[in-house]
Amino acid sequence: MTIKIRLYVDHPLGAGQTVLLNRDQAHYLFGVMRQGLGAQVALFNSCDGEWSAEVSQAGKRTGALRCLAQTRPLQMPPDLWLLFAPIKKARTDFIVEKAAELGVAQILPVQTAFTNSDRIRQDRLQAHAIEATEQCGGTFVPKVQGLQKLDSLLALWPTGRKLMFCDEATAGERRSLAAAQMGPWAILIGPEGGFSVLERNRLNAMDSAHVVSLGPRILRADTAAVAAITMWQAALGDWI
Repeated sequence: MTIKIRLYVDHPLGAGQTVLLNRDQAHYLFGVMRQGLGAQVALFNSCDGEWSAEVSQAGKRTGALRCLAQTRPLQMPPDLWLLFAPIKKARTDFIVEKAAELGVAQILPVQTAFTNSDRIRQDRLQAHAIEATEQCGGTFVPKVQGLQKLDSLLALWPTGRKLMFCDEATAGERRSLAAAQMGPWAILIGPEGGFSVLERNRLNAMDSAHVVSLGPRILRADTAAVAAITMWQAALGDWI
């Protein structure tokens, strides 16, 4: 039997384990999806893989599930970070959702010289990452970090992590990941206004930075994020 409903839970999963639902999950499962006692649901928690579970308690504001058996092992994404400058609300949501679907380990909103938004709702973006993972069949939800300044992040850049610098100034040039090596990576997508001269100079001077072009046209920030993750996954990630 194929289980169509998947839920992320912040709870250990194992045979016979009881998992309590929060109010939002109970409303979704029993009020929206009209499930009842004995219904089966797939659960995952970013640690224990995916488990089938059946409804053992059902109420308007609460409920409980009992784990039956593991249906899929934990599938970790590649060690890839996505750094992006927040843009308009709906398009920022889109970036987070697609990053979770395409497979990244961590999502880091950054504030650049030309970033249009100086704040984010971290909890809301994390909820979008969870929902996207529930829908795409993933077993690991990427962590959405709080907004931080790009300069501060680069100053503490971890040794050994390469940076795919998607510079709109290179549109039309032939710069790819053909000679790149596998390992910990990050992708950097700039804001709608592009990178400043100081930011571009600093990034170009980093030994770990690899400048790439995303084709002959300048892409919108949300399109660029999808294109960049796709390029990296096809060259170095778990698509190969």
